[in-house]
Amino acid sequence: QVRLVESGGGLVQPGGSLTLSCAASGSIGSINAMGWYRQAPGKQRELVAIFTSGGNTNYADSVKGRFTISRDNAKGTVYLQMNSLKPEDTAVYYCNADIRLRLSTRNYNYWGQGTQVTVSS
Repeated sequence: QVRLVESGGGLVQPGGSLTLSCAASGSIGSINAMGWYRQAPGKQRELVAIFTSGGNTNYADSVKGRFTISRDNAKGTVYLQMNSLKPEDTAVYYCNADIRLRLSTRNYNYWGQGTQVTVSS
């Protein structure tokens, strides 16, 4: 079994910064893609930033230049550095990963439990 555990959310003022972390644990053979989505009240879940299976990074247009995704492969952890935060960044942020389990030939998709980010004065 695999778990994705997020941390780092909270309340921050507009213009402030936060860093989210997501650690994958369990019977992991390889992590093929890993990144962050968010869901604001009344809206659909949307991609924020992701490492693709090819190793590239993709960002939502709304966060380009403000958010940076990074990872520590040895720890199975991905980070999201969020700068110049705006009230419209307020959402629950979810970690997502496409993982191949040990001794398996299939990839499985996993979600974390989510962490709340609130940007407000």
